[in-house]
Order: sequence, then C-alpha cells, then structure tokens
Amino acid sequence: MSNLSLLLCLLLLLFGSLADTSMHEEEPDFYGDEATGYGPVFMEQPVDTIYPEESPEDKITMTCRARASPPATYKWMLDGVEIDLSAEHKHYTLSEGNLVISEPVKNKHEGRYSCLASNTYGTIISRDASVQFGYLDLFSSEERESVYVKEGQGAVLLCAPPPHHPADLSFRWILNEFPTFIPPDKRRFVSQITGNLYISKVEASDSGNYSCIASSSSISKSVFSNYIPLVPLSERAIRKYPADLNVKFPDTTTLAGHNITLECFALGNPVPEIRWRKLNGELPPNHEVRMAGAHLHLYNVRSEDGGSYQCEAANSKGKDYHSALLSVEAFPEWVEHISNADKDLGSAYTMSCLARGKPKPHIRWLKNGEPLDRKEMVFNNLTFEDSGMYQCIAENPHGVIFAIAELRVFDCAPTFEHNPIKHVLAPRNGRVLIKCRPKAAPKPKVSWSKDTELLTNSSRMFIWEDGSLEILNVTRTDEGRYTCFAHNNLGKANSTGSLTVTDSTKITLAPSNADVKVRENAWMQCAASHDSSLDIVFIWSLDGRVIDLDKDSQHYERTPNGSSAGELMIKNAQLKHAGIYTCAAQTTVDNVTSSASLVVRGPPGAPAGLRVIDKSDKNVALQWSRGADNHSPISKYTIQYRDAFSPDVWKNATTSPPDIEGNAETATVVDLVPWSEYDFRVIATNTLGTGTPSIPSHKAKTLASSPVVAPSDVGGGGGTNRELTITWTPVQEQYYYGPYFGYIVAFKPRAGVEWTQVTVSDPQAERYVHKDPSIAPATEFIVKIQAYNSKGEGPYSLPQTIFSAQDALTDAPGSIDGKALSATEAVVWWIPISQSNIDGYQVKYWRKQEDSEGGAHRVVVSSRENHTRVDGMKPDSLYLIEIRGYNSAGYGPASERLEIHTKKPPPGQAPRIISKKFKGKAVNVAWEHVETLANEAPVDGYKVLYRPQGQSTGTLYMTKWRHIELPLFENETYVVEVRAYTEGGDGAVSHIFIMGGSIMATQPLSTLGLLLVAVLCLNL
Repeated sequence: MSNLSLLLCLLLLLFGSLADTSMHEEEPDFYGDEATGYGPVFMEQPVDTIYPEESPEDKITMTCRARASPPATYKWMLDGVEIDLSAEHKHYTLSEGNLVISEPVKNKHEGRYSCLASNTYGTIISRDASVQFGYLDLFSSEERESVYVKEGQGAVLLCAPPPHHPADLSFRWILNEFPTFIPPDKRRFVSQITGNLYISKVEASDSGNYSCIASSSSISKSVFSNYIPLVPLSERAIRKYPADLNVKFPDTTTLAGHNITLECFALGNPVPEIRWRKLNGELPPNHEVRMAGAHLHLYNVRSEDGGSYQCEAANSKGKDYHSALLSVEAFPEWVEHISNADKDLGSAYTMSCLARGKPKPHIRWLKNGEPLDRKEMVFNNLTFEDSGMYQCIAENPHGVIFAIAELRVFDCAPTFEHNPIKHVLAPRNGRVLIKCRPKAAPKPKVSWSKDTELLTNSSRMFIWEDGSLEILNVTRTDEGRYTCFAHNNLGKANSTGSLTVTDSTKITLAPSNADVKVRENAWMQCAASHDSSLDIVFIWSLDGRVIDLDKDSQHYERTPNGSSAGELMIKNAQLKHAGIYTCAAQTTVDNVTSSASLVVRGPPGAPAGLRVIDKSDKNVALQWSRGADNHSPISKYTIQYRDAFSPDVWKNATTSPPDIEGNAETATVVDLVPWSEYDFRVIATNTLGTGTPSIPSHKAKTLASSPVVAPSDVGGGGGTNRELTITWTPVQEQYYYGPYFGYIVAFKPRAGVEWTQVTVSDPQAERYVHKDPSIAPATEFIVKIQAYNSKGEGPYSLPQTIFSAQDALTDAPGSIDGKALSATEAVVWWIPISQSNIDGYQVKYWRKQEDSEGGAHRVVVSSRENHTRVDGMKPDSLYLIEIRGYNSAGYGPASERLEIHTKKPPPGQAPRIISKKFKGKAVNVAWEHVETLANEAPVDGYKVLYRPQGQSTGTLYMTKWRHIELPLFENETYVVEVRAYTEGGDGAVSHIFIMGGSIMATQPLSTLGLLLVAVLCLNL
C-alpha cells in the first residue's frame, strides 16, 4: 500500500459550510489526532474596487486569505495572466495572501483580478474582482445662458454632468448660493438619472441663479456647474397648461431582491398630480410612492413584480400617460451544490451542481484551478488521481457563484477508533437500532454477536445493508453485550457495546377536546408514566407545529404539576389558536403522543368575493360571499366606503335595506355622490363581536347627473380700461357630478334688461374678464353664475353687484428728482399725477450695469405722497429709477428715468483707541485717525456714544478731533463707542468700558455689531 493511501486511511472528515453571496465552500474539520491536513478554503476573497484618480492613498489592496493545512501559497492573475510578483516588479507586492498595488496606473492596473490558493491537497481560484479608476471631471467652464420662461409655464434646467466613472451619480441643485438647496416638492423635481431640474409651473419666486451639484459616492467627490440664470416673465393673466410628462422611466431590468426606483414628472399649470398603477394587476405590497408622486420605489423586488407600469399626470387642463416594462431577472443561486467527500478507491461517484437564475445560469467546472472540459462530474472507477479541489461555477449576465469541495480517494483496513459501538438504551416493546460504522475501504463485510452468540436475520432482528443491527419488540432478555465484526481485503476489526432495556413511556392522562370563546383561557391536560432512571419532557404542538413557550409566552403557559405532568394553558385565546393540540411525552429513549382539538369561538371572518353588480348616479349594488362564522352565527353586515377625496378614511355607508341581516349576500349603498369613484368593504358581526373587513372591492364610479352646487363668493370689479372682471370660488371637484364640467357666467348693467351669458369650460377657473369698448368706466353690473356638465345645468348663484374697471392712467409723474443719502439709501421726489382715479405710485430701481430690469427692487407709495426713501442699495453704484402711477386698471406710463449714484461705503476699519487720561472727574479718550481705502468714503469726523453699561441709549457727541473729554461717574460703569462718519454712513465701532475710574479696551465690533448699535441709537 502506498504512503499516500496509508496517510489517507487515517483521515476522517467532518464537513461544515462557509458561504457568502458568491461562494459556497466546505470547511474541513478532522477527528482529533488524525487532522494532518486539508485543502484550501477561502476566508476572504477580493472585492470590486474603485480607486479615485485623485486619491492621496497611493496603493490598492486586494484581499485574499485561505484556511489550509499545510498553509496555502498564493498567486494572482490579471485578466487571466499570472502577475509577476518578483522583487524586481516595483508595483506588486504580496502581503500574506493580499495583493498590494503600489502607485497604481490606470492603463497598467485596471482589469479583473483573481487569487489562487494552493497546498499539497490542491488549488482553488477566487471569484473575479475588478479594479477600476474612478473620476469626476469639473463641469464645463462655459457660461450658461439665461432661461426665460413665462410665469405659469414649465421649465427644464439641464445639468449636463461632466465625464465621470463609475456611472452612479447623485444630483442636487442650489439657488443663488451654497448651501441653499432646492427641496423637491410637487412643483420641483430633480431627476437622479439625468440630473436635470424640472419646474412644473414657474413662479416669480423662482427667479435666481441655479447650479447643479453632481456627487459621486464611489470617490467621495462633488462638483458644481456654472450658474444658470432663470428669469420668470410676468404676465397680466397667467395661462394654464395641460399636464405634460417630461420625465418618463424607460423599459427597465432589475434583479430579484434589489430595490428599484421609477421616475415620472410632468410640467403643467395647475401643478399636475401623479398617480401610479400596474397595468396587469395591483401595485406590489412592497411599493412606496415618494417625492410627491414622482418616484415609485419597489423594495426587495420579486419576480411577480415584473410587468407594465403606468404613471398618469393630470390637472384640470388635461392628462398625460406613460407606460413601460419592468423586467425582473435573477442572480444565480444554488439549488444543489458539491460538498467535501471521502470515497473508496475504485468506487463510483457523481458530483452534482444545479443552479437557478434568470437567464438560466451556465455551469462549468475547475479542478485545482484548471478548467475541465466536462458538463458533469461522473466517476465510474475512482483513482487516487481523482483526488483534489473541485470548483463548480454557475454564471449568467448578472453574476457568478462558486461552490468548492475537496474529493479524497482512499483505501484502508476497518477501524473503529473514532466510531466505536456505543452503549444503547431501548424501551421495552419498542425498537432499537445499533449502528456499526467502521472506517474502511473497500466497504467491509459486517456480522454481529450477542455475548457469545452469533446473530442472524430473523423476525425480530435484522442486519441492514450499512451494517446497523435493528431489534424489534425489545424485551428484557435482549439486554447484553453486542459486538460488530468488520473485515475487508486489507484487514479486520471489531467493537463491542451494550444494550439496556427500560420501561416504555405511556400517556396516563390524555388531553380532552375544549371549546372556548375568544379571549378566554383553555387548559389541555397531559400526564405520562416513564422509566424512573430517565428524565421526561413534554412538548406541545399545534397542527403539527411545535409551540415555542418562550416566544409565545403571551398566549401559552406550562402549569407546574410535577415532573410527570405537562398541562398546557392557552391564555387569552384567539381564533388562530384553534386546532389540534398534540402532547408528546419524550425521554431519551422513546416518546408517545396524544391529541385533542380546541374550538375557539369568535367574531366572524372576512367576507369574500366582494364585487359591484349594478350602479346608478347615487346608488351602487354589491354582492359578496359569506366568510367563516367562527362557530357563532353572523347576525348582521356593515358596509363601508372611501372615496378619492378621503382615500385613507373608511366611512359607514347608508344602505338599502338599512339593516343587513346575517344571511344576506347582497345590498345597495345609497346617497352617494354622482360621478365619484368609490371602493367598498363589508364587515360581518355576530354575538361575539365584529370581524375583520373584507378585501376592498375594485373601484367603481357612480353615473353622472346635473350639478346641484353653484359657485360661491361671486364678485369682481377692477381690471383694465373697458373691462368687466367677474370672480368666484370654483366648485369643489366632488360636486362636478359629471364630465365636461364648467360655468355659465351671466351679467347685465343694473339698468339693463337682457342678460349676457358666457361659457367658461375650465372647472378650476376663478375669473372671467369681459372686454367691451362700449363699457363706461365704473359702471354698475349685476352678475350670477351657474355650473353645468354633460347632463345639464345647475342652479344660479345669488345675484351680486360689481363695477366695471376704471379708466387706465394716461399721465406719468413729472419732474422726477432725487439724491443719494448714503452708500445704501437715496431719496426721490416727483410732481404728482393730476388724475383723480390714481391709487398710488410704484418706484422701481436697479443698477444700470449689473442688474436686469426684471430683477429691479420696487417700493409702493400712497397716492397722497410725492416722495419716498429707497434703501437696500449697493454702495458706489449707478442706479436707474423710474416711477409710475397705478389703479385697479393697472399701471400707467413710466416717468423719465433718473440716475443716482450711491455714495462710497464707510470705512470698514474701526478707530483704534490709543490712550485715556484721567483729569479729576473727567477722562480724556484718544484714538488713531482712520485711514480709508480708495473705494471707501473719506472721513468727515467721529461720533462718540457715551452710555451706561446695559443701556442702548446715552449721549452722542460729534467731533472733528481725534480725542474727547467725558465726565466720570463714580461706582458706575460706562461704555464709550467711537466710530468714523462719512457721507456714505457710519463706519465700524471701537469701544471701551470705564469702570469707576478704570478703563478696559475691547476689540472693534464687526460690521454686524455696528449695524445693531446704529439701529439702537436711531432715537438719538
């Protein structure tokens, strides 16, 4: 016999398993002293790595570690070629099994890496892991063009992300400055696919500069685009636009178990509502609608979640639809895989691997890291050369999984060293199996003896194919010593054990059938006799499932009635606790069982098959099937409904008949709203309570009828010259009562006879403007409005009195003039307009070179004024100012434009206090002259505020000198504040504290502090 076969003869493997998402490996475990060696088993494998091109870390580490005896040696492959790990190769080093790539270079080190671990028992190869170089370039430096959009229209701001790798970026947008992020809402949406910002309806408040932020989590880097100015263009009457889907999710493939997000977003005014549905069924239970409807997120996707999904965007002006296909495929996973095996020399053996996935995985084999040109591993006559490390690999386009096993082929004489015959207990009149499992190859022949008697097969005794001895109907005479003899062509061995016969276990008190109501307690008795030398335990099961008394302690409890009793109490019984209870009395030798049923009476189960069988404008007829009565007859049914206006609230319905008896299976819901969508559910009740609701019915829409509600808050007036403006509050959608809903507006002069009628087809309209050159200014009209739909017209609102528009102003303010007061303020004045129908003036001002007129500041002034201050101006800037009158007809013509140049700003440097001198009851404070910069206004003098500490007011002095004498106050602390003043305003402040004759200087205040002090001292 060869040395290898002698060594293998001594080895006996126990197998565990070590698995991760892509590799299933058998980890060897050996019998004590026999553990002389085993093949490699991966503990760590390389993973996909993205190396940032700008990374300060100048190395990449690819992990690889295998457990093996003797220890494994390692090799690495790059794109299938072995890596040279010699000392001369400066980029690669091996640290234990890990590959360290120093100073990585993209064109040399990017690719797919794999690790080979080897020892004398064989070689295994790891899964492939990629090394990629990640980057995110800067956005283009080109200026972005301004986007001009009318208010009410939609806008799309393009992100145009820069070149990057990997592809996964996240996007945010900022407005004007960082970190003012734009929060996504119903009106604004940032696509995480393209990065574009979508605004469904532009408003005046959207004006500003926008920047796209692209972030890569893989390389921890973010970049900002140049600002894109968005300029909303105001319109006197903001138009409405139908919903228009601009973001549409494409046909998408995802993997089972992954999460997926589908995007949809629409432009339109009013802002569209977005709804999702699955065309071939209900939305999956694992879905969530986020981002105000723009995202449909599916968690832990299942294969049945595949299909066509549709998003619908709708507003009062129209609807838009989009649908696309979601395909669900699957990563490979093992159905059956190989495991470590010890096999006899010359025996037959088949290695089997079976995997599932979508598409179906392809399976290939490796032995000691080398490919095998075989579809299946079938051995008809094993040889020592068949020993080694085998790998089964299943792969499809979504991934690869490995299974690893070691096959050992050996021969040896029988040995019982690690599997001796054991001492066995058997119950009287029961059955016992004494195992004989020697280690041997080829398979040995087995015989048995009891004491000195050789045993043969009989009606009570039988020697199995695997060598085990079975004894039936055990008696006390079967006690004794049993010996198993094993021999093959290499040798023989035997092992002896003993058999002890115990008293059998018997149920002495069996559980009885019980009948309780929900929330009552029930008891199941159980007691048994058993051999006194053995311990006994009682195990309870319900309908074949073992009851975990610790986990289910809220409802189950074992009552302590001695070691031979196992009574079970069912506490606060629920319907789910009904069934067959089985008590198992169990010792280490045998077990016996006895069963009884528990009936739990409770509220009825949910009715089934609820459906709509007829409907009218206000009624819906329903039909259902009875649910379980849970052993108490159903006494009545209740029908509930919910509508599109309160989708989360179930309300009790009015029905015909009013009281639905327990034997009914149909009823009619009455007093519903016409042309409204409902779903319904039915709830059964019996004497024990109200049951769970049925599954809701499919949504049903009542038929249409004429409207019965008129618009409210009818009024109007104002507008531009020769116009009659009529306003109202629109009817709420639930009162439309039918399609093609709109309004009929009727009006006539108070002195007139004939009514003028106009149709307004927009159900969300809030006003109608009638233009007629013959309408005299401020003419009195009577107006009334009614609603209509496809079925007819509703009642008119109560008549209301309004007036037509005033004449528009035709004159502009004259002789406009003004001057700068400081760096940030100016005053303007003008000759008032002589027309009597003026309501006020609008003063508009903006920087001539830097600002656009659209972004101008505006100040409104009463018609009784002919001057105003304007503030918030920028220092040292040339401003254009224009003034126009306004009334309810709008703005009149603009005045001539006035140019005003604001003053230079005051100095940012505070006076530095350099000395103080005490003279009796006075103190002299001196400071350095403030030197102004070229862009600052020259100093005209200094202001000194002398105030008690803790007070905001005091005495203000103004001086041209750089020192001042101030009175001292004993036992009081005063603050001296010194600042320069200029034509552009007051500069920064320095101050000192005078405390009972001593002085403490402090640092100059910031500009913000100066502004606060200035505000506090305005009353001076």
